[in-house]
Amino acid sequence: MAHAHDHDPDHGHAHDHDHEHSELGEMDLRVRALETVLSEKGYIDPAALGVLIDTYQTRIGPRNGARVVARAWVDSAYRDWLLRDATAAIASLGYTGRQGEHMVAVANGPGQHHMVVCTLCSCYPWPVLGLPPTWYKSAPYRSRAVKDPRGVLSDFGVTLPEGTEIRVWDSTAEVRYLVIPERPAGTEGLTEDQLADLVTRDSMIGTGLAKAIAA
Repeated sequence: MAHAHDHDPDHGHAHDHDHEHSELGEMDLRVRALETVLSEKGYIDPAALGVLIDTYQTRIGPRNGARVVARAWVDSAYRDWLLRDATAAIASLGYTGRQGEHMVAVANGPGQHHMVVCTLCSCYPWPVLGLPPTWYKSAPYRSRAVKDPRGVLSDFGVTLPEGTEIRVWDSTAEVRYLVIPERPAGTEGLTEDQLADLVTRDSMIGTGLAKAIAA
């Protein structure tokens, strides 16, 4: 069963997790070397490549997760299924693949806020969130998210009501998490597509909130 982080350095991470981390590191080096060679030969424009990566990372990828969240906001039966068996519920919308085989959804609510981290490397639910942001993989975030989650949220511009419990979930090679942010007030008349536009990548990691509708 999924569990929150209890600040044990080995908590929830199997040995193959470290192995996966080393493989990803080597692959990253190979990709960077290939990118350099192709750029030097004039086959690719680094600026255009950057735009493409940013588009997938911040727009296309997270749209999948946003649709999952929007469905959960409008369909209570789907929400219950998502919280009970996130892998199957997400797959029912067509979002499957590597890094998303074993999903767990956790829902924010009054007095409760969830945030996701991977303390040993950068395990991340690619099928619903796309590419992980650079800060998610950084050592400062991975350490501070556990030790000072409220401070990290403040850095992201998020101030929660005093007394709100913050639970930090540690992703592993086996389990990845999706945060269901609270539905913004005043959105009762919006369509599911319009609601999905309010769901941000950061809100599904827990370092942000869903967008409020314009006044």
